[in-house]
Amino acid sequence: QVQLVESGGGLVQAGGSLRLSCAASGRTFSNYAMAWFRQAPGKEREFVAAVNRNGSSTDYADSVKGRFTISRDNAKNMVYLQMNVLKPEDTAVYYCAARSYLQAIRGDEYPYWGQGTQVTVSS
Repeated sequence: QVQLVESGGGLVQAGGSLRLSCAASGRTFSNYAMAWFRQAPGKEREFVAAVNRNGSSTDYADSVKGRFTISRDNAKNMVYLQMNVLKPEDTAVYYCAARSYLQAIRGDEYPYWGQGTQVTVSS
């Protein structure tokens, strides 16, 4: 089992940047593909980005391509989401998730989740 704790959320103006962090503990971090999901009020949870176990492969939702970057540091047991050119529609609670082996874009394929961090983008 792996435990995940997100940080780095906050309030930012449109066009600004934030970097989210997710600290993992428990089992060997490099055995897990990692992902970020988000959920806005009244909306379903949606996929944002995923990275494979060694960081060589990434996937992004179309809505964030070119603006967000997912990365990981296996030596530090950390995964990051750099968010640039933020828009009001990026406002949501952002969750870090982990699954063994291959990355995926479906939330139900991730058994491990953090508690979430709020990101609010003002217009």
